[in-house]
Amino acid sequence: MDTQRNNLFSVTAPLSIKYPDGSKKLIIVKYPHSRGLLFFEPFWHINGLTQSVHLIKGEITGEGPWKIADHVITVTGCQGSDPDMASLVTEWQAYLSVPEQQYPDETQIRQLAAKLGAIT
Repeated sequence: MDTQRNNLFSVTAPLSIKYPDGSKKLIIVKYPHSRGLLFFEPFWHINGLTQSVHLIKGEITGEGPWKIADHVITVTGCQGSDPDMASLVTEWQAYLSVPEQQYPDETQIRQLAAKLGAIT
């Protein structure tokens, strides 16, 4: 499991998670958690933690795609393979490119994740 977890957490490309009901979310920040995976969606700092930060409980398996419980995590495809997720990636990157945005820095995000039980 450690190799698989390390592999997932070393990926820098945008990732998507598909829920058992078929819905998908974009993962922009991810941390291992003692109970599984803690991840943040785009605009989490605006939409609020309860809506945009998620804990998926279970063991992480696979080498990409990864599985955790009945969820599947993949590298987010391009416009042709997953246009909705690709558009969200583009929207998020555009948001971050504007210097006036008040996005927390990496240290602040890591501290928040640790408060939520992430292994940082």
